[in-house]
Amino acid sequence: MGYRYVKFTSAGADKKFNEDSLEVIEMQDGLLCLLCDGVGGEYGGDLAARIALKSAMYFFSSFDSKDYIERIKYAIEEANAFLFNHSLNNVSEKNMATTIELMFFTESFIYWAHIGDSRIYHLRSQRLHLLTKDHSMVQKLLDEGFISGSQAKNHPQRNVIINALGEYQHTQPDISKIKVNDFETNKFFICSDGVSNIVSNKELEEILNYADLEQMKIQIVKLIKQRGAPDDYSFIILEKFR
Repeated sequence: MGYRYVKFTSAGADKKFNEDSLEVIEMQDGLLCLLCDGVGGEYGGDLAARIALKSAMYFFSSFDSKDYIERIKYAIEEANAFLFNHSLNNVSEKNMATTIELMFFTESFIYWAHIGDSRIYHLRSQRLHLLTKDHSMVQKLLDEGFISGSQAKNHPQRNVIINALGEYQHTQPDISKIKVNDFETNKFFICSDGVSNIVSNKELEEILNYADLEQMKIQIVKLIKQRGAPDDYSFIILEKFR
Protein backbone atom coordinates (compact mmCIF):
# COMPACT_ATOMS: atom_id res chain seq x y z
CA MET A 1 0.00 0.00 0.00
CA GLY A 2 1.18 3.50 -0.73
CA TYR A 3 0.19 6.95 -1.94
CA ARG A 4 1.18 8.91 -4.99
CA TYR A 5 0.67 12.66 -4.86
CA VAL A 6 1.13 15.96 -6.65
CA LYS A 7 0.91 19.44 -5.15
CA PHE A 8 0.66 22.98 -6.46
CA THR A 9 0.49 26.51 -5.07
CA SER A 10 0.45 29.93 -6.71
CA ALA A 11 -0.43 33.52 -5.91
CA GLY A 12 -3.55 34.88 -7.55
CA ALA A 13 -3.14 36.88 -10.75
CA ASP A 14 -3.15 40.28 -9.04
CA LYS A 15 -1.78 39.23 -5.65
CA LYS A 16 1.56 40.53 -4.40
CA PHE A 17 2.06 37.64 -1.98
CA ASN A 18 0.89 34.04 -1.92
CA GLU A 19 -0.96 33.65 1.38
CA ASP A 20 -1.37 29.89 0.91
CA SER A 21 1.13 27.37 2.20
CA LEU A 22 1.23 23.58 1.83
CA GLU A 23 3.45 20.59 2.49
CA VAL A 24 3.50 16.80 2.20
CA ILE A 25 5.82 14.91 4.55
CA GLU A 26 6.57 11.21 4.36
CA MET A 27 6.92 9.92 7.93
CA GLN A 28 7.84 6.51 9.30
CA ASP A 29 4.25 5.65 10.24
CA GLY A 30 2.35 7.49 7.52
CA LEU A 31 1.99 10.47 5.21
CA LEU A 32 1.28 13.94 6.63
CA CYS A 33 -0.39 16.61 4.48
CA LEU A 34 -0.93 20.23 5.48
CA LEU A 35 -2.57 23.14 3.69
CA CYS A 36 -3.13 26.64 5.11
CA ASP A 37 -4.75 29.77 3.66
CA GLY A 38 -3.76 32.81 5.70
CA VAL A 39 -5.70 35.98 6.48
CA GLY A 40 -4.68 39.20 8.18
CA GLY A 41 -3.50 42.19 6.22
CA GLU A 42 -0.77 42.76 3.65
CA TYR A 43 1.85 40.56 5.30
CA GLY A 44 -0.07 38.76 8.06
CA GLY A 45 -1.81 36.13 5.94
CA ASP A 46 1.36 34.91 4.29
CA LEU A 47 3.18 34.72 7.63
CA ALA A 48 0.22 33.13 9.45
CA ALA A 49 0.00 30.31 6.91
CA ARG A 50 3.74 29.59 7.09
CA ILE A 51 3.86 29.71 10.91
CA ALA A 52 0.80 27.46 11.22
CA LEU A 53 2.14 24.92 8.75
CA LYS A 54 5.61 24.69 10.33
CA SER A 55 4.32 24.61 13.91
CA ALA A 56 1.59 22.00 13.21
CA MET A 57 4.17 19.87 11.41
CA TYR A 58 6.57 20.15 14.35
CA PHE A 59 4.01 19.43 17.07
CA PHE A 60 2.49 16.48 15.19
CA SER A 61 5.92 14.96 14.58
CA SER A 62 7.11 15.47 18.15
CA PHE A 63 4.07 13.82 19.80
CA ASP A 64 5.04 10.14 20.00
CA SER A 65 1.76 8.22 20.02
CA LYS A 66 -0.16 5.78 17.86
CA ASP A 67 -3.38 7.52 18.92
CA TYR A 68 -3.52 9.70 15.83
CA ILE A 69 -6.65 11.58 16.88
CA GLU A 70 -4.84 12.74 20.02
CA ARG A 71 -1.75 13.62 17.98
CA ILE A 72 -3.85 15.75 15.65
CA LYS A 73 -5.64 17.47 18.54
CA TYR A 74 -2.30 18.24 20.17
CA ALA A 75 -0.77 19.57 16.95
CA ILE A 76 -3.74 21.84 16.23
CA GLU A 77 -4.01 23.14 19.81
CA GLU A 78 -0.30 23.89 20.06
CA ALA A 79 -0.10 25.45 16.59
CA ASN A 80 -3.09 27.65 17.47
CA ALA A 81 -1.48 28.77 20.74
CA PHE A 82 1.83 29.46 18.99
CA LEU A 83 0.20 31.56 16.26
CA PHE A 84 -2.12 33.37 18.69
CA ASN A 85 0.77 34.34 20.98
CA HIS A 86 2.93 35.42 18.04
CA SER A 87 0.16 37.71 16.83
CA LEU A 88 -0.41 39.03 20.36
CA ASN A 89 3.26 39.91 20.82
CA ASN A 90 3.81 41.53 17.41
CA VAL A 91 1.70 44.63 16.88
CA SER A 92 2.36 44.76 13.12
CA GLU A 93 1.01 41.21 12.78
CA LYS A 94 -2.05 41.58 15.00
CA ASN A 95 -5.21 39.67 14.02
CA MET A 96 -3.49 37.35 11.58
CA ALA A 97 -4.97 33.86 11.33
CA THR A 98 -5.31 31.00 8.87
CA THR A 99 -7.39 28.08 7.72
CA ILE A 100 -5.79 24.68 8.16
CA GLU A 101 -6.33 21.23 6.69
CA LEU A 102 -4.24 18.51 8.32
CA MET A 103 -4.46 14.97 6.96
CA PHE A 104 -2.58 11.88 8.07
CA PHE A 105 -2.62 8.73 5.95
CA THR A 106 -1.83 5.33 7.46
CA GLU A 107 -2.16 1.90 5.88
CA SER A 108 -5.82 1.44 6.79
CA PHE A 109 -7.15 4.76 8.08
CA ILE A 110 -7.12 8.40 7.08
CA TYR A 111 -7.40 11.09 9.74
CA TRP A 112 -8.01 14.80 9.29
CA ALA A 113 -8.56 18.10 11.06
CA HIS A 114 -10.31 21.06 9.49
CA ILE A 115 -10.62 24.74 10.40
CA GLY A 116 -11.88 27.44 8.04
CA ASP A 117 -13.08 27.27 4.44
CA SER A 118 -10.34 25.28 2.76
CA ARG A 119 -11.66 21.85 1.80
CA ILE A 120 -10.98 18.11 1.66
CA TYR A 121 -12.66 15.94 -0.97
CA HIS A 122 -12.68 12.15 -1.38
CA LEU A 123 -13.15 10.50 -4.77
CA ARG A 124 -14.44 6.99 -4.09
CA SER A 125 -15.50 4.66 -6.90
CA GLN A 126 -15.53 7.62 -9.33
CA ARG A 127 -17.88 9.74 -7.17
CA LEU A 128 -16.78 12.92 -5.41
CA HIS A 129 -17.61 13.46 -1.72
CA LEU A 130 -16.89 16.56 0.37
CA LEU A 131 -15.44 15.51 3.73
CA THR A 132 -15.37 18.96 5.33
CA LYS A 133 -17.93 21.66 6.03
CA ASP A 134 -16.95 25.30 5.55
CA HIS A 135 -16.57 27.36 8.71
CA SER A 136 -17.93 30.40 6.90
CA MET A 137 -20.65 33.00 7.29
CA VAL A 138 -22.29 31.83 4.07
CA GLN A 139 -22.38 28.21 5.26
CA LYS A 140 -23.94 29.37 8.53
CA LEU A 141 -26.61 31.33 6.64
CA LEU A 142 -27.26 28.28 4.45
CA ASP A 143 -27.58 25.99 7.47
CA GLU A 144 -30.05 28.38 9.12
CA GLY A 145 -32.13 28.67 5.95
CA PHE A 146 -31.57 32.39 5.39
CA ILE A 147 -30.13 31.99 1.89
CA SER A 148 -30.29 29.44 -0.93
CA GLY A 149 -27.43 27.61 -2.60
CA SER A 150 -27.63 29.89 -5.64
CA GLN A 151 -27.55 33.00 -3.42
CA ALA A 152 -24.49 31.66 -1.60
CA LYS A 153 -22.34 31.68 -4.75
CA ASN A 154 -22.34 35.48 -5.05
CA HIS A 155 -23.09 36.47 -1.46
CA PRO A 156 -21.14 39.58 -0.29
CA GLN A 157 -19.95 37.66 2.80
CA ARG A 158 -18.83 34.55 0.90
CA ASN A 159 -15.19 35.08 1.96
CA VAL A 160 -15.91 35.65 5.66
CA ILE A 161 -14.79 32.73 7.84
CA ILE A 162 -16.08 32.22 11.38
CA ASN A 163 -13.42 29.83 12.65
CA ALA A 164 -9.69 30.26 12.03
CA LEU A 165 -6.45 29.01 13.53
CA GLY A 166 -4.76 31.68 15.65
CA GLU A 167 -7.77 33.98 15.87
CA TYR A 168 -8.57 33.12 19.48
CA GLN A 169 -6.70 31.61 22.42
CA HIS A 170 -8.53 28.32 21.91
CA THR A 171 -9.92 26.78 18.75
CA GLN A 172 -12.31 23.97 17.90
CA PRO A 173 -11.33 21.95 14.82
CA ASP A 174 -13.49 19.36 13.12
CA ILE A 175 -11.60 16.06 13.49
CA SER A 176 -12.56 12.76 11.91
CA LYS A 177 -11.28 9.57 10.31
CA ILE A 178 -12.34 7.00 7.72
CA LYS A 179 -11.29 3.46 6.93
CA VAL A 180 -10.13 3.04 3.35
CA ASN A 181 -11.33 0.09 1.30
CA ASP A 182 -8.47 -1.36 -0.75
CA PHE A 183 -10.86 -2.58 -3.43
CA GLU A 184 -12.13 0.89 -4.34
CA THR A 185 -10.45 3.72 -6.21
CA ASN A 186 -9.49 6.28 -3.58
CA LYS A 187 -8.24 9.76 -4.36
CA PHE A 188 -8.12 12.75 -2.03
CA PHE A 189 -8.10 16.42 -2.91
CA ILE A 190 -7.12 19.16 -0.44
CA CYS A 191 -7.53 22.76 -1.60
CA SER A 192 -7.82 26.41 -0.62
CA ASP A 193 -10.93 28.40 -1.53
CA GLY A 194 -9.03 29.88 -4.46
CA VAL A 195 -9.66 26.51 -6.09
CA SER A 196 -13.12 25.55 -4.77
CA ASN A 197 -14.56 29.00 -5.61
CA ILE A 198 -13.47 28.63 -9.24
CA VAL A 199 -13.66 24.93 -10.13
CA SER A 200 -17.10 23.38 -9.64
CA ASN A 201 -17.62 20.06 -7.89
CA LYS A 202 -18.81 18.57 -11.18
CA GLU A 203 -15.65 19.69 -12.97
CA LEU A 204 -13.50 18.49 -10.12
CA GLU A 205 -15.13 15.06 -10.13
CA GLU A 206 -14.49 14.73 -13.86
CA ILE A 207 -10.84 15.80 -13.55
CA LEU A 208 -10.09 13.55 -10.57
CA ASN A 209 -11.26 10.59 -12.63
CA TYR A 210 -8.35 11.12 -15.02
CA ALA A 211 -5.79 8.31 -14.91
CA ASP A 212 -2.71 10.53 -14.46
CA LEU A 213 -2.10 12.81 -11.46
CA GLU A 214 0.04 15.23 -13.44
CA GLN A 215 -2.74 15.69 -16.00
CA MET A 216 -5.19 16.39 -13.17
CA LYS A 217 -2.90 19.11 -11.86
CA ILE A 218 -2.41 20.65 -15.31
CA GLN A 219 -6.15 20.76 -16.01
CA ILE A 220 -7.07 22.34 -12.66
CA VAL A 221 -4.40 25.04 -13.04
CA LYS A 222 -5.54 25.67 -16.63
CA LEU A 223 -9.17 26.20 -15.58
CA ILE A 224 -8.23 28.60 -12.78
CA LYS A 225 -5.96 30.66 -15.03
CA GLN A 226 -8.62 30.80 -17.75
CA ARG A 227 -11.04 32.22 -15.17
CA GLY A 228 -8.69 34.95 -14.00
CA ALA A 229 -7.17 33.37 -10.87
CA PRO A 230 -8.62 36.07 -8.56
CA ASP A 231 -7.25 34.44 -5.38
CA ASP A 232 -4.24 32.38 -4.36
CA TYR A 233 -4.84 28.77 -5.35
CA SER A 234 -3.29 25.68 -3.84
CA PHE A 235 -4.06 21.98 -3.81
CA ILE A 236 -2.76 18.50 -3.10
CA ILE A 237 -4.00 15.41 -4.96
CA LEU A 238 -3.31 11.99 -3.47
CA GLU A 239 -4.06 8.57 -4.85
CA LYS A 240 -3.90 5.32 -2.93
CA PHE A 241 -2.37 2.35 -4.72
CA ARG A 242 -1.81 -1.27 -3.77
